[in-house]
Amino acid sequence: MKNSGMTIFAAAIAVFCLQACHSNKDSKATADSTNKANDVTSKPANDIATATGMTTDSQDAKFAVEAANGGMAEVMLSRLAQDKGSGKVKDFGAMMVMDHRKANNELMTLAKGKNITLPSVVGADEQKYFNDLSKKSGEDFDKAYIQLMIDDHKNDIKVFDDASKNLKDPDLKAFADKTLPTLKMHLSSIVKIDSALKK
Repeated sequence: MKNSGMTIFAAAIAVFCLQACHSNKDSKATADSTNKANDVTSKPANDIATATGMTTDSQDAKFAVEAANGGMAEVMLSRLAQDKGSGKVKDFGAMMVMDHRKANNELMTLAKGKNITLPSVVGADEQKYFNDLSKKSGEDFDKAYIQLMIDDHKNDIKVFDDASKNLKDPDLKAFADKTLPTLKMHLSSIVKIDSALKK
């Protein structure tokens, strides 16, 4: 009878873990689908539910979701760099936490005013990067973190540059315009750190 109870307990834990992983995986997708459902910009004026409807379209909201997910991931990964990185990597991590927290807060305020739903936790890919990175230390940590930051910032610059050119919402476009130079500076900084460590 004890074994039966333990089996039920283990099964309950497994279900909880699967649900937690599933909700984490779907956080970004859930925000996107919520925003799509709340997109009232193309509906007739008499159908608009101003209490829940967004004041921007779902494509612009998709940028906000991606930017929020990326910003949360940058802070999470860079906190690790502050703890586990060496020298310039640790300093870069501190700069990243400060800059991305500021941008994240600005984006949250902007999204709230437009009824845009943002993800509450990072997506599954970003969580995997964090889990993998947290197992590393010393030079292995520095190399892995640097490569993540280079790849991530190249992608971020592309996303923000595209947003800067194509967003319809003037406030989100201004956010992309304002944030883009900081992202480019981050990429330049981490590339220099990478080059210095390879010498």
